Amino acid sequence: MSQTTMDGRRQAPPPRRRAPWRTIVGILVVVLLAVALAFGLSKCASGSGQQAGPGGRGGPGGGRGRPTVTVGVAKATLGDIPITLNALGTVTPAATVNVTSRVAGMLVQVNFKEGQMVRKGQQLALVDPRPFQVALDQARGQLLRDEALLANAKIDLQRFITLKAQDSIAGQQVDTQAALVKQDEAAVVSDRGAVGAAQLNLSFARITAPVSGRVGLRQVDAGNQIVANATVPITMVAEVDPIDVVFSVPEDQIPAIIQNGGPTGGGLPVTTYDRTAATALAQGTLSTIDNVVDVNTGTVKAKARFANPNGALFPNQFVNVTLLITTLRNQVTVPATAVRHGSAGDFVWVLTDHTVHQRNVKVGPGTGEIFSIASGLQAGETVITDGGDRLRDGGTVTLPGETPAMGGRGGGRGGAGGGGGGHHRRGQGGGQWNGGGGGASSAPAQGGADQAPATPATPPAFQPPAAPAQQNQGQQNQGQPGQGGGHHHHGQGGAPGQPPAAPPPGQPAAAGQGQGAGDQGSAGPGRWHAGPGGYHGPMPPPGLTQEQRHQWFREHRPRDQNGAGQPAGPGGQ
Repeated sequence: MSQTTMDGRRQAPPPRRRAPWRTIVGILVVVLLAVALAFGLSKCASGSGQQAGPGGRGGPGGGRGRPTVTVGVAKATLGDIPITLNALGTVTPAATVNVTSRVAGMLVQVNFKEGQMVRKGQQLALVDPRPFQVALDQARGQLLRDEALLANAKIDLQRFITLKAQDSIAGQQVDTQAALVKQDEAAVVSDRGAVGAAQLNLSFARITAPVSGRVGLRQVDAGNQIVANATVPITMVAEVDPIDVVFSVPEDQIPAIIQNGGPTGGGLPVTTYDRTAATALAQGTLSTIDNVVDVNTGTVKAKARFANPNGALFPNQFVNVTLLITTLRNQVTVPATAVRHGSAGDFVWVLTDHTVHQRNVKVGPGTGEIFSIASGLQAGETVITDGGDRLRDGGTVTLPGETPAMGGRGGGRGGAGGGGGGHHRRGQGGGQWNGGGGGASSAPAQGGADQAPATPATPPAFQPPAAPAQQNQGQQNQGQPGQGGGHHHHGQGGAPGQPPAAPPPGQPAAAGQGQGAGDQGSAGPGRWHAGPGGYHGPMPPPGLTQEQRHQWFREHRPRDQNGAGQPAGPGGQ
């Protein structure tokens, strides 16, 4: 209500304050409407069928099912499983010797080539032998002199003994001569030792290989003055045939090695591989294991000996070692890719007539490519080796070389046309015939068994309903009463059906025989109506194509008093 001020002007009334609860109620109403709209849209989007207009067509045929999984398979067989021990080893020469001179002198000859294979006793170098030959000659001369003195002393001793017997000389003189003989004998022995030492030094001037093997690099060249037992050797010789490999064995494996190889563990087969463990280098036998366990690593050293005529094993080379402890005979074996691990333990997928089942198994010893199955699987059964991650228990699979099958469902539901016929649509694996007019459409039929998708057939031209159609695959569902035949459509999956024959005007329409899903539309009174809204009148001239017939009906479809029709039912699933 307006108010008048003192100067005669009217003042607008103050705005009324809106109650807050009305605002809240309005917001809630808008939110509820939005939720309802979203729910309805999601329902429409989730369904595979589509609603048509008045007297509209049914939904499209069911979509394709999930394709089957193509898998790789293998047979469980009986075989032998070797129990092996893998370790890292180092190639060790059977002997490694530094070649040095045992006498001092000038190195006058080097008689080897670096890397040469030499035999034991073969001359490698020569120290100047002349000083040692001179020393030998001197020793021999001294020996001859002392031997002569000894002989003369012995003769004198015999004379003195004879004279003493005649009491011609004193007994002291005889004793002195006997002591002189002994001194000469000692001198001769010493001289003989000197001769031997000189001969030995002369032989040391010729440096020979202490062992057979490969000669290393030369460290001292000819012409250098060397000393006896120098720190820097002239070269080094390594014995490489036979050759040893030293590796570590876990202490837990010691009982098995002793049980199968004896107290020393010797005799067990050993194979060496290169660094990538792809190429076998040599095969030998286990020589022995050490007598103590390393407390720091919990392992014990083991040594194996190998014949190495071709030099495949090189000193200090890093190799992979496989020790064969024993062999299990007649074990059920499967490829390693067939064994899978789950929350309940190890399991395999067992194939029976294109159907897989999950089976728990107990896995025994195995190699990198094959596992033995202690229990849960028999020889001859088929297991899945490839594609097991996409399987489910009881699922169907496709074997290599086969065409993957595609499953499907029947067609959508037919619309309830006002005075008009329903539609026949067949989806993959089967279709259905839904009665039109007045009644609600029938439920969609489930498709047949999974099969390869058929080539889509060309939809037939629009014709008046004819005799009952041929039966298609699928299950039968009972449709609601209709008022006549309708359009006939077909899709992929089976042979197209035939709609019922058109009745004369004013006559009851014949019942439509369903196809695929086998829905039955019952007869109803009234005229034959084609398409949405209900059509009655003249028929199109013969000889038209399908598109021309549809165009003719769109142009000549006057609506009757019931022409509005009814909305189509929801589409098939």
